[in-house]
Amino acid sequence: MARATANPGATAPRHERWYRTVWRWHFYAGLFTIPFILWLSVTGGIYLFKPQIEGWIDRPYDNLAAAGAPAAPSKLVERAEAVVPGSVLHRFVMREGPNDAQRIVVGVGAEETRVYLHPVTGAVLKTVGEEDRLMRVIFRLHGELMAGRWGSTLVELAASWAIVMLLTGLFLWWPRDRAGMGGVLYPRLRRSGRVFWKDLHAVTGVWVSLFAVLLILTGLPWAKNWGDYLALVRETTGQVDGPVDWSRGSDADARERAALDRQSRTALGPHAEHMAAGSVAMDGSRAGELDRVVATASLLGLSAPVEITPPKAGSERWKAQSNVADRPERETVEIDGRTGAVVGRQDFSRHHWIDRLVGYGIAVHEGALFGLANQLLGLLTLVALVTLAISSIVMWWRRRPQGLLGAPPAKGAIRHSAALVAAVIALALLVPLFGLSLALVTLIERTILRKRLSLRRILGLRSA
Repeated sequence: MARATANPGATAPRHERWYRTVWRWHFYAGLFTIPFILWLSVTGGIYLFKPQIEGWIDRPYDNLAAAGAPAAPSKLVERAEAVVPGSVLHRFVMREGPNDAQRIVVGVGAEETRVYLHPVTGAVLKTVGEEDRLMRVIFRLHGELMAGRWGSTLVELAASWAIVMLLTGLFLWWPRDRAGMGGVLYPRLRRSGRVFWKDLHAVTGVWVSLFAVLLILTGLPWAKNWGDYLALVRETTGQVDGPVDWSRGSDADARERAALDRQSRTALGPHAEHMAAGSVAMDGSRAGELDRVVATASLLGLSAPVEITPPKAGSERWKAQSNVADRPERETVEIDGRTGAVVGRQDFSRHHWIDRLVGYGIAVHEGALFGLANQLLGLLTLVALVTLAISSIVMWWRRRPQGLLGAPPAKGAIRHSAALVAAVIALALLVPLFGLSLALVTLIERTILRKRLSLRRILGLRSA
């Protein structure tokens, strides 16, 4: 105690100083993340219902009046390529119903176009750029703010600090000499004013924190930096078995589409080289291969949607891949284009453990692992996060001090806690971008803000 009282600023009990310190962390983490939480909750809530929304958008192109035998896949590909001059086949999407429109994705470099064709007549029903489709736009708004890598980095940074906000919120919520569970496990709805908003914020936070942290962590593999970091861990631990099985931002997607274009042009032979001059006739041997591959793939029972892609250069192996939203149900089959025989098959259980773990996480994040219940649980989590954000804004607005930002001021020095240091290091290792941002914040506080006493007072920082 003598050591504590020797410091003129250390007049408050140590537990109170800890409380104020954590509260200040919680305040600033919330101040930074709340705009992102609101944005990501709205866009994520829309994306949760991607299957229903896309089904509604594509409804005019399914269950068509189609009398007669369907056209050969190779003929439909010719029509699709003719719509986009200079394009080659990227993906042939198997029809889910016999009278559904045939979807074919063709591309010029990294730019892809989805063409809807009548399955019998080959008439063009609709064309749309892959990146212009509504759910792809929502995907980019949600994951990278339509700003590419920098947007992805900003979202990743906000996500990592949202974890800090949730963990510090649990510390502040922890019952201390409370009689009853009112305001702890359930809100005291008969109260009004400050008590009502505080209970709403605290109780919502404690019930949603676990699901929210899970939602954040399962979304991080899509982020450019954390996705690359996880891929590096995958390689370092000797778990490499082909490319990663998840997207890491639109830049990476564009590179993959460009590689697919080169692969398709090489695989489809002379056909690709002459299309710029107006030729749309598919090379005879490759046309026959596509027709055989589609016939074989239709008998495999893969979960829809199933996409067929051309072989790599120097290979005869076409791929038929299930892209069902529930990733553990996905399978990839390799088919010899010359014979139509299945020559390779890989289901989800044969992926290495990192890809399986990420796959389960993404399925949960997208609301696909256990159907509608998963979607509703995700939506409930997002609604709770919005409630947290709005209630915190209301509490801050009603109690903000005049001339101050509103962070609780420091009272006395805090001894370092081994548990806290370990937790911070663990989170920094798990999400390196958080560690870098924390180091930058600390550096700014120790240098730029050190002698600006008025600004330190406004921000609620300790005196220099």
